[in-house]
Amino acid sequence: MATTQAVQKSARSRRGTGTYDERRIKLAESALRTLGELGYARTSLRDIAANSEFSHGVVHYYFRDKTELIVFCVRHYKTQCMHRYDSVVEESTSSDGLLTGFADKLVQTLTEEPSMHRLWYDLRSQSMFQEELRDDVHDIDQGLEDMIWRVVSRYAELSSTSPMVESRAAYSMFDGIFESTLRDFLADRPGAVDWIRTQVMTLLPGLCAPVETTPR
Repeated sequence: MATTQAVQKSARSRRGTGTYDERRIKLAESALRTLGELGYARTSLRDIAANSEFSHGVVHYYFRDKTELIVFCVRHYKTQCMHRYDSVVEESTSSDGLLTGFADKLVQTLTEEPSMHRLWYDLRSQSMFQEELRDDVHDIDQGLEDMIWRVVSRYAELSSTSPMVESRAAYSMFDGIFESTLRDFLADRPGAVDWIRTQVMTLLPGLCAPVETTPR
């Protein structure tokens, strides 16, 4: 008991330090593949350890349970996803360029990392049943909403228009399109990629309206 408490105390004392955080990130990146394949409910810490270079004891040392590890993994992955669109927003000099760049990025992440997005939607669904997940899921959702709003706002700026909806509504529409396409893509239904590209190219301009000018 004394040894266990000492280990837990040592782990807590290292939280927030560079080495500790770097190891957690490395563990998370190693765990993501297993999590993406098995999903939230079917994955245990032992499964993650068995499919990585780390022992079960090491995994448990850095994460107190499966929930903490999975939330950390999804946060880490989704944070990276959010920043992928920053270059599109910052470097686009025309509304058409932004529209094409945004659609391309969505298609790329859909086709290259479908299992990671499946894990996110799995976790979000579980949060309706597990209260301990809700704050983290809300924070991730808020980050994704902010990312979408940066795209919508920049498009409006470049096209001399104004958004007709609030950020939450814009995010809900794009998220619904993405989740629906993800299901089709995972099921190998034909036309999924073309469909999401068409919907994005239609929806983004449709969310903005010309700015009314007051006649002199």
